[in-house]
Amino acid sequence: MNILALDTSTEACSAALLSAGDIIERRALAPRRHADLIMSMIAAVMAEAGMAATQLDAVAFGRGPGAFTGVRIATGVVQGIAFAADLPVVPISTLAAIAHATLHEYGVKRVAVAIDARMDEVYWGNYQATPDGGVVLLGQERVCQPAAVTLAGGGEWFGAGSGWATHTDALRLLGVKDWRSDCYPWARDIVLLGALAYARGEAVAAEQALPVYLRDAVAQKATNPGLSQPWRPLPKRKP
Repeated sequence: MNILALDTSTEACSAALLSAGDIIERRALAPRRHADLIMSMIAAVMAEAGMAATQLDAVAFGRGPGAFTGVRIATGVVQGIAFAADLPVVPISTLAAIAHATLHEYGVKRVAVAIDARMDEVYWGNYQATPDGGVVLLGQERVCQPAAVTLAGGGEWFGAGSGWATHTDALRLLGVKDWRSDCYPWARDIVLLGALAYARGEAVAAEQALPVYLRDAVAQKATNPGLSQPWRPLPKRKP
């Protein structure tokens, strides 16, 4: 299975390639530089593997929630690759990617992910480890004020994501075991979750690979039709 993955939804920017069980990745913490870096990262991992896009089985990407511009960049890039190489796309939640990394790094079983969403809100999701090495969402992903979040059931929880640093006073009242704010949705985790989702038959056509904002009121203000419509090449001019 050959899967390329990318994410630009937070200040982190990364691309990863899963091929023959090995992962090649490029990553950087580079706020506001995603558009400059992501294509070179993709080219680097593909070149290191000596692989062309036509040899891929699918492309995975962090579909949000996260920074609006970052999520749109990832969506546009993945649609462009998928259309050009006729590939299916596997959209992966950025919250799930953070949970996956946290579960494996800290050896915990349940993760409460909070990304700072600005406007005094957080993107929130509760995840639990699955036997196949993946994660499952408990409840729903949501955007809300920190005081309104809840944990999906009792037991021991670990907090992860930038929201835990920004809204410490409100979120620590949940009584989690511990938390780390320096957790990001890296492409390595997206490609692993993407491989599991692809095996389950959850890939979609390129035109269905759309961003997930959660904050609908803000998303509706976008005026660029490319933010909600799939990428299409411009028609050729007549001579």
